[in-house]
Amino acid sequence: MDSSAAVPLERCNALVLNADYRPLSYYPLSVWSWQNAVKAIFRGNVNVVSEYERTVRSPEIEMKLPSVLALKEYVYTSRTPAFTRFNVFLRDGWTCQYCGERHKTHELTFDHVIPRSKGGRTNWGNIVAACRCCNIKKGNNMSRDVGMFPLSDPRQPTVYELQDSGRSFPPNFLHESWNDFLYWDTELAED
Repeated sequence: MDSSAAVPLERCNALVLNADYRPLSYYPLSVWSWQNAVKAIFRGNVNVVSEYERTVRSPEIEMKLPSVLALKEYVYTSRTPAFTRFNVFLRDGWTCQYCGERHKTHELTFDHVIPRSKGGRTNWGNIVAACRCCNIKKGNNMSRDVGMFPLSDPRQPTVYELQDSGRSFPPNFLHESWNDFLYWDTELAED
């Protein structure tokens, strides 16, 4: 039996690169299911860069599943990141900005540094990641009143900063063919 056939199809996602051969996004990592990857190939929207050993068949065609695809046309990405809970956690590295401990997503909340009841807004410049304990402890108070100051001042990150942060949080599965495209633009350490 072919050992590549033992790889479940759901583990055969394709890394999607922009036309410049950089991932469309790092976190979440730009991947397509094998079905969407095959559809894109037949539509002619992508170039196949690398393949799995796993094949799929129809009555007329047999093909290896793609592991890395590059878009034929460059997609311009937004220069300003969306203000989402996920992006706040990514900016703050899944770290409570009051106690400094790392947490899983479901263990974090976001905190208004200046409480809404005191005129604080819900925006990049006033929201930080906080664990439930610290959020309850700070409550509806100003930081100076309870001596709880964020480790980093809240601010809007750039898309590039979020991408850089995202490299620190790889998904559960990385196919070896993806490595050349995920980390080639990171700075090398000197001896």
